[in-house]
Amino acid sequence: MEPAYLDDRAVLALAGPDARNFLQRLITNDIERLAPNTGLYAALLSPQGKLLFDFFLCEGDGALLLDCAGEASETLLKKLRLYRLRAKVEIEPRPQLGVYVNLAGHPANRPTPYSARAVTFPDPRLDALGSRSLGAVAEMPAGLAGPAAYHAARRALGVPEGGDFGFEKVFALEAGLEELHGVSFTKGCYIGQELTARMKHRATTRKRLLPLAGSGPLPAPGAAITQNGGVIGELVSAHGREGFAAIRLDRRGPGPALAGEIPVALTEPAWLV
Repeated sequence: MEPAYLDDRAVLALAGPDARNFLQRLITNDIERLAPNTGLYAALLSPQGKLLFDFFLCEGDGALLLDCAGEASETLLKKLRLYRLRAKVEIEPRPQLGVYVNLAGHPANRPTPYSARAVTFPDPRLDALGSRSLGAVAEMPAGLAGPAAYHAARRALGVPEGGDFGFEKVFALEAGLEELHGVSFTKGCYIGQELTARMKHRATTRKRLLPLAGSGPLPAPGAAITQNGGVIGELVSAHGREGFAAIRLDRRGPGPALAGEIPVALTEPAWLV
């Protein structure tokens, strides 16, 4: 995957003596796993255990940095501030910081790679997704590709992100967060933890967020996914001919499926099988 500037991402910063404890009681992953030069993938759930926001965390710039979808950043910021109560933590946007992928060694003829000027860590979801970097936009290379190729690559791997989850559409385990290393089952309580743990230990996950490809442009999210005349799920996101759908595995059978009236092929990513 070529170096790219993900200008559709935003960075929030959490600073203060209570920053770690504040996040620990909110998010799906264990903040104690976060160390220098590493990244953590996690989510914020509703009290009913459904996924609201997914994001990455790393340490840098004197704070905990949260890399999230740009279109959701303002709503996430408000939600975090709502939960802050009396915790000694400051939560603010860092618009001067950008999110990049695979910066290491770019350009090759410079003795110091640009990744050395940023907080860089391997993508914690899949090795195939390379590395992520958070750095000052003014210090990063100009003329990098935008996010289109990155999103095409992750969709080809069947990895959902941001709007692919919808908003309160799927539970964390239905969304593949366990397989993508975004959930801890050994940490203490967090929002939505009880239902997430119950689904894990009772093995009651019957629905999965699966990638699909259409024979033509997909309809708008919310369209029914049907097979053999029966509804087996719902289209959650659409990007031209590609998207993600929440599918009831117990209703899915062999043969073609439809998103609205568009024939689609559903696949199970290698990391999920």
